[in-house]
Amino acid sequence: MHVYGLRAEYRTDTPFTAVNRPRLSWKTADAPPGWTQAAAEIEWRRGEAAAVARVDGRDSVLVAWPFESLQPREQGSVRIRVHGADGTATDWSEPHGIRAGFLGDGEWHARFITVPEPADIGQPLLLRREFTVKPGLEAATLYATARGVYQVEIDGVPVDADRLKPGWTAYRSRLVHETNDVTDLLREGANVIGANLAGGWYTEGFGFHGQARPFYGKYPSFAAQLHLEYDDGTTETIATGDGWRATADGPITASGIYAGESHDARRALPGWSSPGFDDARWLDARPDTAKAMVPVAATTAPVRATAELAVQEVITTPSGRTVVDFGQNLVGHLRISVQGREGDTVVLRHAEVLEHGELGTRPLRHAKATDTYTLAGNGTETWEPEFTFHGFRYAEIQGWPGEFDPADVTAVVVHSDLKRTGHFSSSHELLDRLHENVVWGMRGNFVSIPTDCPQRDERLGWTGDIQVFAPAASFLYDCDGFLASWLDDLALEQFDDGAVPFIVPNVLEWAQTPAAAWGDAATVVPTVLFDRFGDRAVLERQYPSMRAWTDHLAALAGDRHLWEGRFQFGDWLDPDAPPEDPARAKTDPDIVASAYFQRSAALTARAATELGHTEDAATYGALAEAAREAWVREYVTGASRIVSDAPTAYALAIEFDLVTDPEARERMGARLAWLVRRAGYRIGTGFVGTPIIQDALTRTGHAETARRLLLQTDNPSWLYPVTMGATTIWERWDSMLEDGTINPGEMTSFNHYAFGAIADWLHRTVAGLAPLEPGYRRIAVAPVPLAGLDRAAAELETPYGRARVGWEVHDGRVVVHAQVPPNTTALVTLPGLEAFDVGSGDHEWTIDDPRTEPRRAGLTIDSRLSDLIEDAEAHEAVLRAVEAVDPERARSLRSAQWTEHRTLLGELTPGPPAVLARVEAALANLKRD
Repeated sequence: MHVYGLRAEYRTDTPFTAVNRPRLSWKTADAPPGWTQAAAEIEWRRGEAAAVARVDGRDSVLVAWPFESLQPREQGSVRIRVHGADGTATDWSEPHGIRAGFLGDGEWHARFITVPEPADIGQPLLLRREFTVKPGLEAATLYATARGVYQVEIDGVPVDADRLKPGWTAYRSRLVHETNDVTDLLREGANVIGANLAGGWYTEGFGFHGQARPFYGKYPSFAAQLHLEYDDGTTETIATGDGWRATADGPITASGIYAGESHDARRALPGWSSPGFDDARWLDARPDTAKAMVPVAATTAPVRATAELAVQEVITTPSGRTVVDFGQNLVGHLRISVQGREGDTVVLRHAEVLEHGELGTRPLRHAKATDTYTLAGNGTETWEPEFTFHGFRYAEIQGWPGEFDPADVTAVVVHSDLKRTGHFSSSHELLDRLHENVVWGMRGNFVSIPTDCPQRDERLGWTGDIQVFAPAASFLYDCDGFLASWLDDLALEQFDDGAVPFIVPNVLEWAQTPAAAWGDAATVVPTVLFDRFGDRAVLERQYPSMRAWTDHLAALAGDRHLWEGRFQFGDWLDPDAPPEDPARAKTDPDIVASAYFQRSAALTARAATELGHTEDAATYGALAEAAREAWVREYVTGASRIVSDAPTAYALAIEFDLVTDPEARERMGARLAWLVRRAGYRIGTGFVGTPIIQDALTRTGHAETARRLLLQTDNPSWLYPVTMGATTIWERWDSMLEDGTINPGEMTSFNHYAFGAIADWLHRTVAGLAPLEPGYRRIAVAPVPLAGLDRAAAELETPYGRARVGWEVHDGRVVVHAQVPPNTTALVTLPGLEAFDVGSGDHEWTIDDPRTEPRRAGLTIDSRLSDLIEDAEAHEAVLRAVEAVDPERARSLRSAQWTEHRTLLGELTPGPPAVLARVEAALANLKRD
């Protein structure tokens, strides 16, 4: 038995911590079955001095710092030894280094500097400062940030491999700095610190319909201070301000998030960040005139290059252009190695899809997504852009000198460098590809902030998208610190009246109207982080924001406790909404808004209870109940129908516990299942309904309906994009039409994770691994084996250790296995059995196969559509038979309403006799029990 996974706060990629009292987390491995922690000893060592604190109890996740607060630049190491309730104990863990990565009050002296009179908005620039290091240097710590994006070099060596630092935050209120130990890069005598700088998000033009403009500022600026400590106890600080030199005549001639980057290698300045470089032609840097701001230490991992992909195919398009296909829609950039003459220019254009064989750039709108490289003519030149990123699978190569070799082009995958924690697998190839698409969608849209899309002239932190996706995200990656940082910005961007903007950081000044399911990120995301990571501090920090949002909704709802009659996105991108009006969903937007009002009130009440705010808990609990009663009174009929007779409305009623009467819930579940069957098991929900419809079906006893909906491949469905070759989740169910044409809608992304929220249901329900107590301290083992699958499993590195739940069919029975981490317990709920508790360890149970087999009633040409749709094999056989003779009629039949009032014969007549004959033969050939 031993301790592992020791860390301070959120980050595992650096020893630097952003806070002076970092919470500690650790895990225990190889413990006896049923083992629980009774106490832990924590040792804090600084040199020869050590202190030990004992913490009694089971807590091992985000445990409060038990020593004196850290001071700036203080460093030491922590070790853990745990004691079990059974009397066992571990040895001391390996030491984990901790360093204070923050500055003390009044210690930030750096000024933001830039180049005098930049020629263009977002003009890239270089900055340098030469300085002398005295003998006896013991430590050197760099604190750096920018209004823009930057990279720092010392004596010609980059200080790290991070990209797009310092990332995107609510720049007007919060700017972060990175902290680096640069001791090994310095030498006694002359040294140079150099900064390569571009505008990034700070100077990007934001806006729609061609009205984009810079929101924060027009010119990038840089601030840093280098703290030097010597062995005689003296210190020295090198800070931006006087003595720095600047130029805009570097090799990067233009750079933008949307436009791409241009690099002219003929303008290279060898040795610019090293001693001895002649900067006589450079200018004295000038102070930035923007409002002074003191940055805070970054709390989450930066953006980094995490993978590389080779070209899978070289395509010559119908117009004769050269396009490379990487086989995977990704986010990042290209690296090229090229030989040519001085002045040759290679142009790289990026897109996610091909449309009729050509690069499909229309979905990019005004984003050029184009990088250019002009050669110096010095043999083989290797280059990649530094300060931009693109969403792409395909890249068009223009101007390549000589014969093109695909081995000279590599796709570099870029995203926030979070640790992968969760995995899912099954026996269904398309389902596994769907899950992989969700993973790639998250990777591409977690680039400093959670964005909606990574490719077009948008890439914004839409609150609604992450509100629905946060549960899935928290399983796939360790994103607690990432989303906690984003929530800090949400609270800062929140309006004085409590309204939450559509996007965070908010760069749309016109967007001040509250919207249900979008603004509710203020209450939902903190709750998810508490449930999935056990992060109580997030609730504490965000509680004022949660209250403000809920109070704002209460004011809008008034005495009737209904949020009605105002702008809403509603069930955004309902598949039945017109392409240019994605808010026109089947479900009344007031039903959605009032449901979310109730949910936010309930979540705020729950947070108040957890934090010990008893009066608030009672107040918001009463508000939630009043809103629930109002919702039922206004929207639910006596027959348990909802006035918007649409799947999302019923899913909200069931999943948000708006309807609590068991019989009414049963009737609503039956109605929801009927609506799904009537639609031919094709999806009928948008952003709001899609994440919860499968839970609503399974919770009300309709797992077979959920299965048919999940495994549907016709459009619209989760698997239709997979059959079309998708490698990420699409924004629209039909972003690509069956004929290879891009959806005509003005907004069409092929990398949008919102509909990928289904992954959370795959983890919790199909595989059966879910949290019952915050941080998975108590786990739910509750798989729902589905017909059409022979196995499914989910595996997660929880805050307490590795958990795994899976099932497989063996000799006609279902074998369920579970791995429960040490120091946790599980509640096991298996089909046909009473729930029971187990302790940590490996477990296995064999149960009768509960899966529902397809009905095998005799079907003929005269059968009702409602009977035909219940037999998946017969349904598909009929569609194939019709398609073989009359493809247009097959498309019409797929979109029919599969009700008991319509017959197959009625749908096929009048029509060619060959169709009827083909269908009758197909039905006759089906094997029957």
